[in-house]
Amino acid sequence: MKVADIAQILENFAPKSNAENFDNVGLLVGSLQDEVRGILVTLDCLENVVEEAVQKNCNLIVTFHPIIFSGLKSLTGKNYVEKAVVKAIQNQVNIYAVHTNLDVAKEGVNSEICNRLSVKNIKPLIPKNHCINKLQTYVPNEYFLQVQKALFEAGAGEIGNYKNCSFRTLGKGTFLPTENANPFIGEADKLEETEELMLNVIFENYKRKQVLEALQNAHPYEEIAYEIYTLDNENQELGMGRIGELDEEISETEFLKHLKKSLPTGCIRHTTLRGKSVKKVAVLGGSGSFAISAALAAGADVFVTADIKYHEFFQAEGKILLADIGHYESEQFTKNLLYNLLKNSAKAEFSIIISEENTNPVNYFT
Repeated sequence: MKVADIAQILENFAPKSNAENFDNVGLLVGSLQDEVRGILVTLDCLENVVEEAVQKNCNLIVTFHPIIFSGLKSLTGKNYVEKAVVKAIQNQVNIYAVHTNLDVAKEGVNSEICNRLSVKNIKPLIPKNHCINKLQTYVPNEYFLQVQKALFEAGAGEIGNYKNCSFRTLGKGTFLPTENANPFIGEADKLEETEELMLNVIFENYKRKQVLEALQNAHPYEEIAYEIYTLDNENQELGMGRIGELDEEISETEFLKHLKKSLPTGCIRHTTLRGKSVKKVAVLGGSGSFAISAALAAGADVFVTADIKYHEFFQAEGKILLADIGHYESEQFTKNLLYNLLKNSAKAEFSIIISEENTNPVNYFT
């Protein structure tokens, strides 16, 4: 398998187009055409991780956090970012990053946190919007099923747990082929009127290329009339964070003990205990203080995240328990998530290894 094959597996699970605009995902160092000898999965791609990859004969590192986040003006090894990149280039090690696109994925980072905490019936805390498109096209009756089938096979018409969703309307289309046209129906310089079906399907924006290719290949017309709209609808499966419920209510103290055991951490910084039970749980791996208001609005009893600042704790206002478990600690099992994905999808004889390096820059004095 080539690096491109591994990239395709990752992008099928967490499309790059779903990443936030500020992010830097995809292949950061190397070539998509390199043959893969081994894969090392890590949370952070530091210099010692690259060295680990070299020692374990892995020429591809799949990392959650992009080591290159902003522009590099030089590669002299003057800081931890350049040191990692230089070592990777010197040893022909490819680096591929999957970050906020994995955060928002249906079974991504936050779903993994929920699984570890035994939170059920989960849904996005902040659903992603402007990522659903609507295709409207016009097809002659006898070719309708052919075009519809091609679009469904390309991934259009999928809504939540439903597939092959569409809407059709019968009408009449008119057109006048010019002298240079090669019309499927009609003659040059003669106005034509024919019965057509207007077909409507939705698709996620990362499928745009494959959906349009399917339309082009299946439609009989020389010039295909179609329109694509970006919808304001919230995506039912993608989004930042997750919210769900525990099987049974437990006390806040019991929940904090459960949290510390399920997502091992040196400490949990939290707001004042309210003396109320915990049933509804919101989570957001990494720096998630921006979602405190969303957790409050969703009626969560507790919000588990990281990197909450002093004044941000006041936002709880006695209405919710905020629990900051640490950035690394909230995402520590992302390595396992990526490992399992690649192990189950990459049918190859090379090794797929979880990095043994602890890349957490934060230590706790106990």
